[in-house]
Amino acid sequence: MMIFESTRIKLTAWYVLIIMVISLSFSGFVYRNVIEEVNRGFRIRSLRTSFYTERYLVDDVAIYNEIRGRIITQLGLVNAFILLGSALAGYVLAGRTLRPIEKMVEDQKRFIGDASHELRTPLTSMKTEIEVNLRDKRFNLSDAKKLLQSNLEEVDKMQLLSNYLLSLSRYEDGVKKLPKKAIHLNKVAEKAIARFEPIAQKEHVTISPAISEVQLNGNETSLEELFSILIDNAIKYSHEHGVVRVALTQTKLNAVITVSDDGLGIKGSDIPYIFNRFYRADVSRSKEKRDGYGLGLAIAKSIVDMHNGKIKVESEPGKGATFTVILPRA
Repeated sequence: MMIFESTRIKLTAWYVLIIMVISLSFSGFVYRNVIEEVNRGFRIRSLRTSFYTERYLVDDVAIYNEIRGRIITQLGLVNAFILLGSALAGYVLAGRTLRPIEKMVEDQKRFIGDASHELRTPLTSMKTEIEVNLRDKRFNLSDAKKLLQSNLEEVDKMQLLSNYLLSLSRYEDGVKKLPKKAIHLNKVAEKAIARFEPIAQKEHVTISPAISEVQLNGNETSLEELFSILIDNAIKYSHEHGVVRVALTQTKLNAVITVSDDGLGIKGSDIPYIFNRFYRADVSRSKEKRDGYGLGLAIAKSIVDMHNGKIKVESEPGKGATFTVILPRA
C-alpha cells in the first residue's frame, strides 16, 4: 500500500536523523578532544625547545593542518558509513515495525468487506421482494403476511450476523478483560447440550454425551458459547439420523473437550483455514436452511485463545469431523 510505503520512508528518515544527530555530536566531541591534545603537544614542544624559531612555527602549523585534515576526513568517512548503514537498517526496521500494523489494516479491510458482502445478500433479497410486491396490483393482505414473514427471516439472519460480529469483536479485542472464576465445566456442557436437543431432534440428529465432572478457572459465558458453536457446527454438517458425540474429560493439568460427527467431513485443503473469519469450506457441507457465515469457528478459536488453550480438528471427507479442545484447568 502506498500510504505504508510513504510512512516507512518517513519513519526511516526519523531513524536516520536521530542516529546522525548522535553520531555528529559524538564526532564533534572526538574532534574537539583530539585537537586539544594536539595543541597541548605542540605547546609542550615549544616550551621544551629552546630554538623555537619562525621556521619551527611554520612547520608546526603545516603539521597541525595536516593532522586536522586527516581527523576531519576520517570522521567524515565514518559518518558517511553510519549514514548509509543507518538508512539501510532504518528502512528494514521501519518495514518490520509497520508490518503488523499493515497486516491489521488489511485484515480490518477484508473483515469489513466480508461483513458488507454478508449483509448485502439479505438486504438485496428484502429489497427485491418488496419492490416486486409493490408493483403487483393484486397484492393483498395474505401476500403482505407472506412478505413480512420472508423479510422477518432475512432480519433474523442479519441479527445472527450482528451477534456473531459483536462476539468476535468482544473476544478478539478485550479477551484479557473477561472475568474468570472457578466453574464446573460439566454443568456448562450439559446446559449447552440441553439447549441444542430440540434443534438436533428437528434435524433428526442424536446428541450422545459423555460428560465427566471437570473444574477449571474460566469464563462461564464464553465457554458455554464454545460448546454451543461446536455442537451447532456438528449438527449442521451431520447426515440425517447421524450422531453427534460430545465428550468432556480431564487430565492432571487440562480439561479435554471433543465434539465429533459422522457427517460430511472437511477436506484436508480446507482444514488450515476453517478458523479464519468468514471462511466457509466446500459449499457441499452447507444446508440452505441452516446456512452460516463462517464466523462460528473463528469465535471458538478466540475463546480458546482467551483461556490459553488449543483447538484442533481431524476429519476425513464423508466420515465426519472431530474437534478437540484442550484447556488448562488452572
